[in-house]
Amino acid sequence: MASVFDVAKYILHIKGALSTWKLEKLCYYSQSWELAWTAIPIFGEDFEAWANGPVCPELFHAHQGRYIIAENELPRGDRNNLTDAQKADIDIVLRDYGDMDPYDLRELSHSEAPWKNARGNLPEGARCNNIITKDSMGEYYGSL
Repeated sequence: MASVFDVAKYILHIKGALSTWKLEKLCYYSQSWELAWTAIPIFGEDFEAWANGPVCPELFHAHQGRYIIAENELPRGDRNNLTDAQKADIDIVLRDYGDMDPYDLRELSHSEAPWKNARGNLPEGARCNNIITKDSMGEYYGSL
């Protein structure tokens, strides 16, 4: 199984340097749609329902303190660990979400059930490390 770092490296290879906020959301949508289309996760790491949207803590800790990151600045990951089918699926996600501004991706994720349900009744901006389950991601995006 690939890792979130492999997906992040692939996204950065295709899109070039990105804000870390946008990278997190594109990894989230890559995982979500893969679950919707195949019911098989690309990677095992989880996303948490942070105040600014879905965040993978392992990826966050790798880019913490940076605003923009390029492929060669991510300390882990190998895009070649992804299958051709996974790359093709990520390409679809990048086509549909890749030109969106980070703030728009944040707002979109905030309007969708997986993030909202993981946060429950927490107030806007409250800290949260509740996991957004892979089941909830696959079910929600698979229903669209």
